[in-house]
Amino acid sequence: MTRMQGITRYFLLLVLALPFAPISSAHAQQSRFSDNDASRIATEVQKQLLKLPNYSVFDSLHFGLRGGVVTLGGYASRPTLKSDAERVVKKIEGVTEVDNQIEVLPNSPNDDRIRMAVYTRVYGQAQLRKYTSNFPNAAITPSIARSAGGITWDPPIGYHAIHIIVKNGNVILTGVVNNESDSIIAQMQANGTPGVFGVSNELYVVNQSGSKKELKK
Repeated sequence: MTRMQGITRYFLLLVLALPFAPISSAHAQQSRFSDNDASRIATEVQKQLLKLPNYSVFDSLHFGLRGGVVTLGGYASRPTLKSDAERVVKKIEGVTEVDNQIEVLPNSPNDDRIRMAVYTRVYGQAQLRKYTSNFPNAAITPSIARSAGGITWDPPIGYHAIHIIVKNGNVILTGVVNNESDSIIAQMQANGTPGVFGVSNELYVVNQSGSKKELKK
């Protein structure tokens, strides 16, 4: 396995297998589910969410599981992602209820401009290009969709270990990086983007013990 494949696999588990959210009457539901049931459902939820064609570098999803109840959380840059995520999870065998708490981000031309600028600054950095399979400057490549609706509606394709969430001029960096140096570089690039009010750095550092730390990015 290459280092990037290892990062990819770790990243998917980190983003989607977060601690279980509290669910009412969960105790009764849990009694009907074995560990194997929970593992199967969690694996399938993760698989279905990652397959969503409109899940992009500008989104961040996670889920919790209690019995047959799946709680969806995170951020969606487009409303269709929230509804699509709920739709595919509801179809999974054993899922009895979906509590959809995904936050749809504002439809803001200014936020859209910030997404493009932060993406270009982060992935344009030579040290951070290893975290994407996409060409670093693809964010500024002209397209009909980007001309009509902005980069939110035509996001860069490919694998991205660093996700960029923008809400009302504030940026959240999520995902995983190899080391603290790369985390700091990503935060500095986002902080240096004109129009950004604040940056919360929620990147998980693989080679650092403990949980991901938060810095206002």
